Amino acid sequence: MSTFERYLTLWVAICIVVGITLGHLMPGVFQAIGGAEVAKVNIPVAVLIWLMIIPMLLKIDFAALGEVGRHWRGIGVTLFINWAVKPFSMALLGWLFIGWLFRPYLPETQIDSYIAGLIILAAAPCTAMVFVWSNLTKGEPHFTLSQVALNDAIMVVAFAPIVGLLLGLSAITVPWDTLVLSVVLYIVIPVIIAQLIRRRLLVSGGLKALDRLLGTLQPLSLIALLATLVLLFGFQGEQIISQPTIIALLAVPILIQVYFNSGLAYLLNRISGEQHCVAGPSALIGASNFFELAVAAAISLFGFSSGAALATVVGVLVEVPVMLSVVWIVNRSKDWYERGAAVTATATREAERTS
Repeated sequence: MSTFERYLTLWVAICIVVGITLGHLMPGVFQAIGGAEVAKVNIPVAVLIWLMIIPMLLKIDFAALGEVGRHWRGIGVTLFINWAVKPFSMALLGWLFIGWLFRPYLPETQIDSYIAGLIILAAAPCTAMVFVWSNLTKGEPHFTLSQVALNDAIMVVAFAPIVGLLLGLSAITVPWDTLVLSVVLYIVIPVIIAQLIRRRLLVSGGLKALDRLLGTLQPLSLIALLATLVLLFGFQGEQIISQPTIIALLAVPILIQVYFNSGLAYLLNRISGEQHCVAGPSALIGASNFFELAVAAAISLFGFSSGAALATVVGVLVEVPVMLSVVWIVNRSKDWYERGAAVTATATREAERTS
């Protein structure tokens, strides 16, 4: 894990302070940036998001989809958690905590927007940091790569329908044209560009050329993330100052959904008899959020100063500490996991012999 990734929470905290300060000192500049839109797409944000997302997608080898069958149980569990459980559990937690329990402590006009941001955050699994988490649990690298590639392929077609469905169930107006445009701008086009660049580099210079480009782009990607966060907090500053508990309250459903979904994925892998080196990354991928995409979609759908944008940024704030805690749990529970998986594997072999 790089120094930046290790201290991501600290960088986000610094961005909160810098963004709020600059937003107070230079409100005109932030308003000008917020107004730089074409067809509801904020051009500065679009550029920053591309700088964040394309380097991540350059790492994805869609040829790894051919390896999916090697760990079909882990793949099946992760797909179930990512696409059938996580978005819906987050919506339920959002309705419960933000829409009901915490409602008296939040600005009434932003309640629906906060819930929308939580839904958007959980609607797509992470594509970058999960490689770090997988490595920390000694995860099977081929499983991690094939699972991420499969999730990215599914995300192209599933993100918009899931977000639209859950926002609709939350009685939140769904601007479908903007939602579809966000998918095209922040998923489809970056995937195509990244894969074309990747293929050309591999043909002309091999993996060394690709690694050199990734090394060059990595600092730009990190700067783009920090700049986006400063912009967001510049717009959100007054609201945060007036109600500083907002971030803590929004973090509650995010934390619960991470532990719930990672725990469920881990348990289902154990019951199925999958190896621990697959169950670890499966649990982490199952609980992860593609926060870069979530931030972009929330800004496009609801604007810089919306509660939705703030909710997605809280996901960035808690990302590293909460996922590191899941890594710790996975590593500490290895013996317990393997005892249960061994029992399942033995029972399966006995059943196959007698059938």
